[in-house]
Amino acid sequence: MADAMDEIDVSDTATRLRDVHKVYPLGSTEVHALKGVSIAIREGDFASIAGPSGSGKSTILNLIGCIDVPSEGTVEVVGEETSALSDRAITRLRHRAIGFIFQSFNLMPVLNVFENVEFPLLLAGGAPPKAERREYVDYLIESVGLADWRRHRPSELSGGQRQRVAIARALVTRPRIVLADEPTANLDSRTGEAIIELMKKINHELSTTFIFSTHDPTIVDIADHIIRLHDGEITAEERR
Repeated sequence: MADAMDEIDVSDTATRLRDVHKVYPLGSTEVHALKGVSIAIREGDFASIAGPSGSGKSTILNLIGCIDVPSEGTVEVVGEETSALSDRAITRLRHRAIGFIFQSFNLMPVLNVFENVEFPLLLAGGAPPKAERREYVDYLIESVGLADWRRHRPSELSGGQRQRVAIARALVTRPRIVLADEPTANLDSRTGEAIIELMKKINHELSTTFIFSTHDPTIVDIADHIIRLHDGEITAEERR
């Protein structure tokens, strides 16, 4: 796979893994979650990492998201080799370049929709002035169809609405990459399809790179870059 990847023009690459291995200790044994994975995902891709449970999908997302580090090999995110960065630089990279969408939504229950979407801006430091911040958060909330729900808390929302909040929150720092870990797993099929269409629309309009870890065939069908994993190895890769 590494040789094939080297033939790709990656001048506009959002993230790149080179011969990545990831080993986790499990008692007296070791679990080899990734075994020499090499991939290049371009800016603006709508990419699906597909495979059964335990195939290594979430591990790849954790490495790209700078939540974990490889045991061997290199991970580059928007041109930065993550293993060469300090903890402070990793935090800055994560805030600047990466948004996260989780299957469990991970919204803060005591905050309303507006506050949940705004929160990453306040964490990142150097947040824009209040008026500018309010305008952009309202724009994102309207973009995901929740303008009438901006003062409601997560407990007052449906699963699909909560995921829409999570999408707006992931976009609020204007990241170049959004990582979505099984984003439709807790949604019914109709709501899941609507969420996927919304993310595809954002991908087209903003050229944001989306990378999914998924079992959902609907996401795989709509993806323009599909990476299939099994037992920590790439078994197939397709660009459309």
